[in-house]
Amino acid sequence: MGDRVLMRGNEALCEGAIIAGCRYYFGYPITPQNEVPAYMAMRMPQIGGCFLQAESELASINMVWGASAAGKRVMTSSSSPGISLMQEGISYLAGAELPAVVVNIMRGGPGLGNIAPSQSDYYQSTRGGGHGDYRTPVLAPATVQEMAHLMIDAFDLADLYRTPVIVAGDGVLGQMTEPLVLPEPSQKKLPEKDWVVDGAEGREARVLMSLRLSPQRALEELNIKLKKKYDEIVKREARCDEYKIDDAEYVIVAFGTASRVAKASIDIARTRGIKIGLFRPITLWPFPEKRLRKLAENRRVKAFIDVEMNMGQMIDDVRLTVNGQKEVYFYGRTAGMLPDEDELLQKISEVAR
Repeated sequence: MGDRVLMRGNEALCEGAIIAGCRYYFGYPITPQNEVPAYMAMRMPQIGGCFLQAESELASINMVWGASAAGKRVMTSSSSPGISLMQEGISYLAGAELPAVVVNIMRGGPGLGNIAPSQSDYYQSTRGGGHGDYRTPVLAPATVQEMAHLMIDAFDLADLYRTPVIVAGDGVLGQMTEPLVLPEPSQKKLPEKDWVVDGAEGREARVLMSLRLSPQRALEELNIKLKKKYDEIVKREARCDEYKIDDAEYVIVAFGTASRVAKASIDIARTRGIKIGLFRPITLWPFPEKRLRKLAENRRVKAFIDVEMNMGQMIDDVRLTVNGQKEVYFYGRTAGMLPDEDELLQKISEVAR
């Protein structure tokens, strides 16, 4: 195990990416993720990598396309409005089956909104976001430690499934400083990149594209292939974490920063005799429905409380999974406001009456 270091979340995710083998970063500044391009501008030249500040988010995601097509581990990052501008490029990456990592340090919206932390991009991240039949794996860290570690997983998932992967943080996680142990490089055996466009001397030419004009013979075949891949991701890659769940009669479902607030309220509620625990999705897509469904089927569990930093988005997945077996309540704050520990405690008390 390595030494503990003190790092800001935005910088920790950069170190995680570098350890994962990322040597190409293209991006454009936007608060609250400005530390990411600033840090990569410093670190990439030190390790023989390439940093380029693009003229826009549209340009940066298409630069990612080019580096990925050449077989390189590449990433970009932005915050909510900037990620919206990247959606066409992310759809193109999915259509060409190109691996890449896109980090979203979410801020308040809609529109330009503000620079405060939010989780209101859940729909965008988990439903594809751009046009067409595609999905993207979404990893949601809750600590600075996970900001670094999940970057290793993100690059591995991208290469394993030849897909763009979203890492969904927020302004709190990006700006906060915590101690962490930097991760070790991955030992996962990944498939050879036999699709790379790197010159055709001595072999047949390779073509990477998302344009397929024949509906049945080309585009439908691609979508069927992608669906099989997404089914495999759902089967193999769903992840979650649990806190004080073994005897819980009530279960909070929350991710990222909201889950940290939930833990504090859970600890206080337990001192008042309320048996409550936390179910934290680490993958927002695929949503860890198998484990949550088991909790819903458990006779001990009486109700769920969905806690989010938005007006209620993940709650759709919670309700679909619980499938009417138990009541699902909601508590959230939006527009960059953090959930309040006392307000959540009051909600817990109301549900547990």
